[in-house]
Amino acid sequence: MAAGSAIQIPTRLPLLLTHESVLLPGSTMRTSVDSPRNMQLVRSRLLKGTSLRSTIIGVIPNTSDPTSDCDDLPNLHRIGTAALAVQVVGSNWPKPHYTLLVTGLCRFQILQLLKEKPYPVAEVQQLDRLEQFTNGHKSEEELGELSEQFYKYAVQLVEMLDMSVPAVAKLRRLLDNLPREALPDILTSIIRTTNQEKLQILDAVRLEERFKMTIPLLVRQIEGLKLLQKTRKSKQDDDKRVVAIRPNRRITHGSITEDEEEEEDHDDVVMLEKKIRTSSMSEQALKVCLKEIKRLKKMPQSMPEYALTRNYLELMVELPWNKNTKDRLEIRAARIVLDNDHYAMEKLKKRVLEYLAVRQLKNNLKGPILCFVGPPGVGKTSVGRSIAKTLGREFHRIALGGVCDQSDIRGHRRTYVGSMPGRIINGLKTVGVNNPVFLLDEVDKLAKSLQGDPAAALLEVLDPEQNHSFTDHYLNVAFDLSQVLFIATANTTATIPPALLDRMEVIQVPGYTQEEKIEIAHRHLIPKQLELHGLTPQQIQIPQVTTLGIITRYTREAGVRALDRKLGAICRAVAVKVAEGQHKEAKPDRAEVGEGEDCKEHITEDAKPESISDTADLSLPPEMPILIDFHALKDILGPPMYDMEVSERLSQPGVAIGLAWTPLGGEIMFVEASRMDGDGQLTLTGQLGDVMKESAHLAISWLRSNAKRYRLTNASGSFDLLDNTDIHLHFPAGAVTKDGPSAGVTIVTCLASLFSGRLVCSDVAMTGEITLRGLVLPVGGIKDKVLAAHRAGLKRVIIPQRNEKDLEEIAAHVRQDLTFVLAAGLDEVLNAAFDGGFAAKAGLEHFNSKL
Repeated sequence: MAAGSAIQIPTRLPLLLTHESVLLPGSTMRTSVDSPRNMQLVRSRLLKGTSLRSTIIGVIPNTSDPTSDCDDLPNLHRIGTAALAVQVVGSNWPKPHYTLLVTGLCRFQILQLLKEKPYPVAEVQQLDRLEQFTNGHKSEEELGELSEQFYKYAVQLVEMLDMSVPAVAKLRRLLDNLPREALPDILTSIIRTTNQEKLQILDAVRLEERFKMTIPLLVRQIEGLKLLQKTRKSKQDDDKRVVAIRPNRRITHGSITEDEEEEEDHDDVVMLEKKIRTSSMSEQALKVCLKEIKRLKKMPQSMPEYALTRNYLELMVELPWNKNTKDRLEIRAARIVLDNDHYAMEKLKKRVLEYLAVRQLKNNLKGPILCFVGPPGVGKTSVGRSIAKTLGREFHRIALGGVCDQSDIRGHRRTYVGSMPGRIINGLKTVGVNNPVFLLDEVDKLAKSLQGDPAAALLEVLDPEQNHSFTDHYLNVAFDLSQVLFIATANTTATIPPALLDRMEVIQVPGYTQEEKIEIAHRHLIPKQLELHGLTPQQIQIPQVTTLGIITRYTREAGVRALDRKLGAICRAVAVKVAEGQHKEAKPDRAEVGEGEDCKEHITEDAKPESISDTADLSLPPEMPILIDFHALKDILGPPMYDMEVSERLSQPGVAIGLAWTPLGGEIMFVEASRMDGDGQLTLTGQLGDVMKESAHLAISWLRSNAKRYRLTNASGSFDLLDNTDIHLHFPAGAVTKDGPSAGVTIVTCLASLFSGRLVCSDVAMTGEITLRGLVLPVGGIKDKVLAAHRAGLKRVIIPQRNEKDLEEIAAHVRQDLTFVLAAGLDEVLNAAFDGGFAAKAGLEHFNSKL
C-alpha cells in the first residue's frame, strides 16, 4: 500500500467472480470457489503469497466464472469490492473446492481488464476513502438530517432485538462507535435484503444516495419485526391460558375423561403416552417405553433422534401384545374346508386336524413348527393359506428365498441410521394379532453373507422352547411368539442346516398321480381359468380324456403348475373364438341358401358340440359349447412335447431304465452302454458325481467276477469282459448333474444286456444300491420314483426288498397299476428285468473257490 495520510488499495487487483452473493464494504462473507479461474486465483495468489498485498483481491458480483478455461469471460460488473482474504479452507468432497472468508474494504471501479488467464487481473480506481473507517471523526455537518434519520431507524431496529444476545449488544455499540459513512453498507448486509437490493447499494457511489436507498430497507425490516412481535405475543397469551387450565386436570387410575381427551388431541406426545399406558404390553416393555417417552419430552423436535424415538414408541404401541383371534375348533367344519380347498394331501390334513383336536383339550397349546417338503407346484404355499382359513386366523407370508442378512429376521439395532424391525415383527404389526399363521416360504434357499446367517437367526424363532421370549434387535425387549403357527416350505432338506431342520416337524408332500391331477384340474384349475378368462361351462367343455392327454403328452411334472398354464392357453384360444362369434352375430345375417330340408340337415349336423379345430365354415359363429379334443389340443398347444418313447429306446441291447429323485420330483433315467475294441478302459459320460462313478466300477467288477456264471462274453468270446474291449456308459441329459448310489442296479442290468445280447423288458424300471457281493441296499425317494414310473406308463418297478415299507405311502390305485419286484440281490434283479429270466449256469462244480 502507498504510504501517506490516505490509505490506498493496489491499482492492479486479481478479480474473484461471484454470482450468488454480494459483498459490501465493512461486511464479511463466506463464499465457495470451484470454477477454474477462481481456483487458480486461490492457488497462485492467496496460497503462495507471503505479503499483505497478496491477500487483497477484487470481488466482482453478479458475474459467473465460466466452467472451462477455454471459454471467454462474460461482461464484468462495473463496480466491485476490494476485499481482504481472512481464511482459506480446501476440501475434496464432493469435488475439489475452496471456501474463502473475505472482508470488504472499499468500492472500486474497473478501468481496464489487463489479462484473463490464468485468472483475470484488472486496473482499478478506488472510490471510497479508507481513512474514514479508521478515525472517529463524525461529519454530521455534511450528512445533516439524512444521517440523523438513518441513525434513528438503525437504533430503533437494534433495540427491538434481544439485547441479552452478545451479538446484538455488540452491534448496538458499533452504531455509536463507527463513522456514519460505514453504517449503510454494514446494516444492509445484516438485515433481510435480496442480492438485487445489495447490488443497488453497491452501485450507489455517492453517500447521500446510499442513505436514501437504505432507509426504506430499515423501515421495512422494522415493520416486519413489529408484526412478528405481535404474533408472538398473542401466542404467548394462548399458552398462558392453556397452562392455567392444565393444572386442574385429573388422571385417575391411568384413564382420562372424555372432556380432557379433546384438549389432549393437540399434544401428540401426551396422546402417545396415553396409548402406552393403556396398552397391554408386558411390564418390561412398558418400563422401556415410559423411559423413552420421558426422553422424548425433553428432546427438541429438530434433533434427528426425536423422529427415531417417536417411530420406536409408535411401533411398540401398534404391536399386538395380547390381541389374538379365537380359533375355530370344529373338526368336521375344518375337514370340509380342507377337502374343498385341496385334493389328496392326506398327511397335511391329518396333522391339522390333530392340532385342532388337542386345542379343544388344552387352550394354551404352543403353536407347532411345521415344514412342508416337496417338489414345486404341489400346493405347499396354498395349503398354508387354507390352514389359516380353517383355523380362522390371520395369514402372513414371508418369502425367504435369497435372504442373506440376519437383520431381515432379527431387525437392526436402533443405533444405525435407517434401522427397522425384522420381518417377524413387521408381520405381526401388519396382521395385528399375536397368533397368526406365518408361512416361511422357500426356507431351503436362504443364503449366507458378510451380514450374517439368517438360518441361524431363525433358530430362536422356530424353537418352541425359546420363541416365547424372542428379542428383536430393534425392539430390544422380549416378544412372545409361542402362539404363532409357523409353517415353512422347502423343495429339499439337503440345503437346510441340521440345527434348523431339527426344530421343525417335517411333512413330506409328494407329487400327484395322474388320477389326482385329473381331479385337481376339474375341481380347481379349470373353474379358476374359466373365471379368469370370462368363460362359462356352457361355452367350453374339456373332457377328462383330454385332460389326461395334456398331463401325459404336454406336461411331465410332479405338481400342476405346467398343467395350469396349458389350461390357460386353451381358455385363451376359446376366448378368441367366442369373441369372434359374438362379433359376427352382431352383423346382419346372410341370405338363406337352399330349401327347408337342407336347413334341417344343417341343424342336425351342427347340433353336436363343435371342436375348435373344425373348419367347416369359419364365417359362421361357433356352436356352443366348444369341445376340446385331441385335434384341438394339437392346434392350440402344438405337437406333443413328450412321447411314450420307452419301448423305442429299448429296441437294442445295452439300454435300461432307472429311477432318479430330484428336488422337482421323481424322474425316469435311461442308461446306455456300448462296447468297442480297446485296451480295457471304462468311459463314463453325462456329468456324473463321484458316488455314481463308484457304482459303475462296482457294477463292472461284479459282472466280471460272475461272467462265467451268467455266460457273459466280450466280442471275442472271452469271459474277461474287458479283454481288448472298451466300455462306454452314458447317462442322457448330459447338462444335468447326476449323483447318488441308486443307479447301481440299473448299470448292472444295462451291462448285462450289452454282454448277453438280450433286450431289457421295455416296461421295467429299477432303483437300488449295490454292493461288491451282489446285494441290493435300500435307497430314498421311493414314492417320488414310483410316481415317475407311473407317469411314464411303466408296468413293473424293481426296488430293494428293505424298501417294502415305503410302498404303504403310495396311493392304492397306483399300486394296483404297477407290479413291484422286491429284490434282495442282483440275481433277482436280472431275473425280473429280462423276459424268461436271466438264469445262471447250472451246476456248482464249475465254480472254484479262490479264497
